Amino acid sequence: MNELSKIVKQHRKKAGLTQKELADLAGVGKTVVFDVEKNKDTVQINTVLKILSALNIKISFDSPIELGDAQ
Repeated sequence: MNELSKIVKQHRKKAGLTQKELADLAGVGKTVVFDVEKNKDTVQINTVLKILSALNIKISFDSPIELGDAQ
């Protein structure tokens, strides 16, 4: 997640946002943005997704396994 923390910080700064402004846009607390940027592992994935959405960052997951209709 170290790369993610760098990406969030760089995008936030490029957008000219403070941590508080980003937190307000994402609907999370300022401490959460700080925690993400400091690579804390206590942040929930749903919260990270809110921050990424506020910065218009899209993520994708690749898997070597084809999931299809497996049950």
